[in-house]
Amino acid sequence: MRTDRTQFHDAVLAVTLGVACVALFLVPAPGDARAPDALGAVLVALGWAPVAVRRRWPLSALCAGLVPSLALVVMGYGYGPGGVAVLALLYSVSAHRGLAVALLGLLLMVLAAVVASLAGPQAAASGHLMVVVLSAAVWSGGRAVRLRRAYLGELEDRAARLERAREADTRAAKAEERSRIARELHDVIAHHVSVMTVQAAAARKVLSADPELAGEALSAIEQTGRKAMAEMRELVGVLRAGSPAELGPQPGMSALPALVERMREAGLSTRLSVEGEPGPVPAGIDLAAYRLVQEGLTNSLRHAGAGVHAEVTVRHEPRELDVAVIDDGRAAATAGERPGHGLVGIRERVALYGGILSIGPRPGGGFEVRAKFPLKDGR
Repeated sequence: MRTDRTQFHDAVLAVTLGVACVALFLVPAPGDARAPDALGAVLVALGWAPVAVRRRWPLSALCAGLVPSLALVVMGYGYGPGGVAVLALLYSVSAHRGLAVALLGLLLMVLAAVVASLAGPQAAASGHLMVVVLSAAVWSGGRAVRLRRAYLGELEDRAARLERAREADTRAAKAEERSRIARELHDVIAHHVSVMTVQAAAARKVLSADPELAGEALSAIEQTGRKAMAEMRELVGVLRAGSPAELGPQPGMSALPALVERMREAGLSTRLSVEGEPGPVPAGIDLAAYRLVQEGLTNSLRHAGAGVHAEVTVRHEPRELDVAVIDDGRAAATAGERPGHGLVGIRERVALYGGILSIGPRPGGGFEVRAKFPLKDGR
């Protein structure tokens, strides 16, 4: 559609200027040039005809326009209006084609001027020199327009590439954020629901024999449910605008004693051991270590069987944080089934901070989840 429109405009330009130049040519002018006649008018019109295709075939149009324009000079009519058409065609070659083709067009123009000076009637050398100078000026203007057009096109392409890159980064950031929130929701829900399931099973077993103990278990289920709802509300608050009051700090290793205590209340014998001198830990690693312990204890509670004992070990070293959850549950033969979706999220968390994660059965029985996080520059 755009090509058809430009061709139409060029055709209108060729007809309009051709008619105007023919009319101007037919007006007698004082001088030594040959008097205007029908042949000269036809040559002028033929010189403007190629302008109709100046953008589609610029070099061919220039060659076609040089023939009648050169004939006008050789036959004694002089450059006159016919020379203007050739300059317009030279501009088109320079502005719409590469440097090699543009230089060829300029060379053809200069050669035509040389032929006109040699084959045409005797005329002042300044006239032919003026044609060469005008040709060089028109050619330079066309190249400047082409270079500017190419520069603006490159700027537009670069802006488009940057926009696509920004959109891709935005999509990646959204996907990463959805993945992070999904991990957080899984860790919160899986942990609390597992604890509630174990407590509900214990309450069902002692409901008839010891109603008071069953009531304590149900009370623990209620507290755990409230805790789960509170944490979920904090996470959902991240997705809502204008609800900062519902947001709270993310848990970290400072919350491990409370986590261990909750697991004891749920029936998992758990011991926490902290070695080394605690120091400042990046917030991301702090949260990842807490979630690792939470997921490890949840899996021990859910899969390791009755009477299991779990031990949480946090070892602070100058350039490394070592976190491990070890239990003495069911034998390694069945341990291969134990890791769940939560441990997949743990792998992502540990990998995000360049840590090393090991998950699997222990040689002497039980199961181990261990991660080593690098701490840069001694924290």
